[in-house]
Parts: sequence; structure tokens; C-alpha cells
Amino acid sequence: MRAKVRLPRPLEPNPPPGARVQEPLHHLRDRRSAMNVTTYGFDLAKQVFQVHWVDVDTGEVKRRSLRRPEVAVFFAHRPPGLIAMESCGSAHHWARLLRTLGHDVRLIAPQFVAPFVKTNKSDAADAEAIWEAAQRPGMRFVAVKSVEQQAILSLHRLRQQTVKVRSMQANQIRSLLYEFGFIAPKGWRTLLESAGPVLADEKRSPVPEVLRRELLTQLDGLRTLTHRIAELERHLDAWQKRESECQRIRAIPGVGRLTATAIIATIADAKTFRSGREFAAFLGLVPAQSGTGGRTRLLGISKRGDPYLRTLLIHGARAVLTQALKPGRTLDPWLKDILARRPKNVVIVALANKIARTVWALIAHGRAFDRNWNNPEAGIAAAA
Repeated sequence: MRAKVRLPRPLEPNPPPGARVQEPLHHLRDRRSAMNVTTYGFDLAKQVFQVHWVDVDTGEVKRRSLRRPEVAVFFAHRPPGLIAMESCGSAHHWARLLRTLGHDVRLIAPQFVAPFVKTNKSDAADAEAIWEAAQRPGMRFVAVKSVEQQAILSLHRLRQQTVKVRSMQANQIRSLLYEFGFIAPKGWRTLLESAGPVLADEKRSPVPEVLRRELLTQLDGLRTLTHRIAELERHLDAWQKRESECQRIRAIPGVGRLTATAIIATIADAKTFRSGREFAAFLGLVPAQSGTGGRTRLLGISKRGDPYLRTLLIHGARAVLTQALKPGRTLDPWLKDILARRPKNVVIVALANKIARTVWALIAHGRAFDRNWNNPEAGIAAAA
């Protein structure tokens, strides 16, 4: 049997004038034609920075180390490009600075950059990994925060630390008093009310004199910390009264002063998230998944994202559910249905997820909160 011989393909005739000819694909040429800018991978540091980029004309890979004073000078003399950085310490500061120089800045979460590090960790390898990650089609980026938003988040961090220090100091005072037979109740308020008068009286105090005065000083420190926390909260309250978005989302049950200011300052731009579900996943309020062989198991909540913001939303949801379960209150049918099937803590997390989605919808679409939205029966009753 004779083997078949494949004849060479005949040459195609020249296309007529004006006809479109599909050129062969080329990675670098297609990227340059679609976006005629240079992409830079910028690894941040305190003193020595690393830059990685590819020349769009020659395809040459270039790397360069920059001292801190050289960063602004280097990018000021470069044509406008896309600068990718990890969303780490000082990233938002450099993003704002580089934007003033005409560049487009993208921040990437560090966990999305780590898989692209090819060799041992180094500044050059990190810069190359950032450059590679920034060009992935499905990559997600972090919105750049303004100076004011970062200042509000800093106030939240200061308050959070002060609350921790107050709790630590109260627990220490309580444990020291316990060693001398004085049982102080839980809570810093009740500690001040019960231990203060006892320590102030030299005759009634079970604590030796050498320690009694020091514990009185510690109680005064508790009062000072409490005044400091109240002052920080007044600053946050003054800011949220000036922000229309804070006022809009504060109408949602479970969203208070701290939650509203923390959300607005954290997400920066709600359009960064495609949906409310993606925002809830960013906060770690969705089940983690584990699947193989076509089977997917839903686990507990993923607890990803900012734990501070997630904690505020869960506490707000717990307060809403506690009020709804009081005698004489009408329980929402949605909550009633979930409570019949799931434990109370699971219902609280589900309600926090719903609050997060509602917050995103109000901010992203500029809407006002409507308690009767998507509830035809309530709308008819209100109209009547």
C-alpha cells in the first residue's frame, strides 16, 4: 500500500486592496499595540528599591536598584506607564506620589504575588514576580487610599491599641488584687467602681501599703486610657458627620459610627469589587471551600481580609439579632427561617454577610437604605 504524500500548500494570492489581513500573534507586539505603555514591577523597601521592566520596543529585560531619593527622579523622567506594587507598608504613599507624576499605579495583595516568585526570595525576584502578576488577566487589585482615608484608619488603629492596653491593664490589676483575697468583678468599669474605694481607704485595703499606691496609679491610668478612647471616638464621629457615604450606610441596622468610618476608609473605592458577594468574600464572611474530584465541601468562614472590620460587622449583627429576639419584637422572616435551621452564631455571621452586601450596594450605586426594599407586603402596607 502506497503511503500518502502531503503536498505543500499552495501560496495564497495577494489580498485585494482594502482587505483586512490577520497577522500572526505575538505576545509582546499585541500587548504593546493594546496598551502602548511600559509595565514596571516595583518592589518597595525603606532605603533600597528594585524596579523590573521590559522595553516595549526591543523586548530587553531591565532591572535597576534605586535609593529612596532616586525613586521620584527616576519615574519623573520615564514616560507614563503602569507601575505595579505590593499592597504593603508605605504602598499607598508611593502610589499617590507616582500618580502625580502621570503614571497608572496598581496595588496587588502580597499573597497574589508569592506564586510568581521563581527562585529564592530577593528584591530582584520580588520585582519580577510583581511585574508578572500585574499582567495576569484575572488579577485583582487594591484601591489606592487617599491621605484622609489613611488618617481615619490610623485613628482606628490607635483606638484599637488603646482598648487592648486598657483591657491588659485591667486584667493585671484584677489578678494582683486576687492574690490578696479581693475578688474584683469583670469589666473595667466595675473594677473602677469596686476597687477604687477599697484601695483609697488605707484601713479597709487588704493590699500592703507598698503596693496600694501603685495600684491606685494604675487605676488612674485606666481612667486616662478611657478618656483617650473617648477623644478618638469624637474625632471619628466628627469625620463621619461630614461624609455623606457614612451617613448613608449608618441607616443600615448593625452599622454604627465605628463600622461606617472603618468601611469607608478601608475599601476606598467600592467599584473595586464587582459585587456585594465579592466584598463579603474580601472580609472573610463566606464559607471556605475544599473540593476534589468534582466534590466541594463548604467549611467555616474563611476569615480572610481585615479582621478588625469583620469583627465590627459581626458585633453589629449580634446586636441586631439580640434586639430582634426580645419579647414583643417582630422577627424578620429571613432571620426566622435561618434560626430554625442553623445555630445562633451561624445566623449572626450570615446576617453580617448580608449587612456587608447591603453596604456595598449603597456605596457602589449611590443609593439610600430602604428597609422595605424587595418586600412587596411591606410596600403595600406603607402605601395603604
